[in-house]
Amino acid sequence: MSAADLLIASGVALLAGVINSIAGGGSLILFPTLVALGLGTVPANVTNSIAQWPGYIGGVVGFRQEYGGQRSRLIRFSVVAVLGGTVGSVLLLTTPSAAFDTVVPVLVLVASLLLAVQPLVTKRLKKAEEGEHTRDPVWLYVALFLATVYGGYFGGALGVILVGVLGLGLGKLKLANAVKSVISLVTATVTLVIFGFFADVSWAYVAVCAPASLLGGFLGAKVATRIPTTPLRVLIVVFGISVAVFLYFQV
Repeated sequence: MSAADLLIASGVALLAGVINSIAGGGSLILFPTLVALGLGTVPANVTNSIAQWPGYIGGVVGFRQEYGGQRSRLIRFSVVAVLGGTVGSVLLLTTPSAAFDTVVPVLVLVASLLLAVQPLVTKRLKKAEEGEHTRDPVWLYVALFLATVYGGYFGGALGVILVGVLGLGLGKLKLANAVKSVISLVTATVTLVIFGFFADVSWAYVAVCAPASLLGGFLGAKVATRIPTTPLRVLIVVFGISVAVFLYFQV
């Protein structure tokens, strides 16, 4: 890789961090960029996962006031996230790369469509709020496990899935958004450890993309209230669908 490649990757990671803070979906631009720069789809996926890990810390810190009285729930959900993230990560590393090449266009397309319907899900969940549930239903743990398996395997638009599942299970959208940040961080940490030891990670890209992603997340949070999210969301979705089509014909 050249210095120009590293510069391009860090610039896109910065933009991805900004996008994650404003609308979500940063992975949909950083992952294909790493592929375009010469990484295989699996190395690009694991490198992307590790590079964006610092951004999840900011999300948890930002919601710290919402975690009062949620310690027991967060521990239970975190255990599920560790198990799901582990299964997804191991699945990625133990199945043939050709299998991931086959399924990745579908995953990118699904992630893009989920990002497109996120406002509808959020609106529906706001209308359905009926007060905080005292007990978490069993189906919620099953759904969280499956979601974090997906997060360990690919992870694009994982936050959208988690908000939808948690919103229905907890009955409070604001709480769901806060808990989502913790589950995302735990899942990302699992992938960081597993991929860091066992995957073909491009550490040079991680070195420039991780701090750029963190900075982008910070800057995005500062300007989130000033930038209209709808046009940005449309742009990301269109780009994601285009990437899915491109990958479909390339792999």
